[in-house]
Amino acid sequence: MVSPGLPGSGWGDPGRGLFSISVAAELAGLHPQTLRIYEREGLLDPARTAGGTRRYSQRDIARLQEICTLTTDGLNIAGIRRVLELQEETRRLQAEVDRLRNLTTRTPRHQT
Repeated sequence: MVSPGLPGSGWGDPGRGLFSISVAAELAGLHPQTLRIYEREGLLDPARTAGGTRRYSQRDIARLQEICTLTTDGLNIAGIRRVLELQEETRRLQAEVDRLRNLTTRTPRHQT
């Protein structure tokens, strides 16, 4: 994940949109038009300013880098979309497993 490491407003929040499309494209090693295509295809959803300008977060940059890796591996947009969906589902399920595991370790068991 890209981490500028600068102190101050917003740098510590990986989900906050800070980067313009040109900066995000440069950080990811892509052309800005490619970012627009990925957004149109539903692979990316950058934040927007009140005026509608795209603002990419550190998390968005990391996602772009993941998309680049999948593209290099030979996946098309549909394949990339499916891999990203499965990764998100895996994260969601793991969080649920962790939550349930925490409940069972905190709940006292009745002894017989």
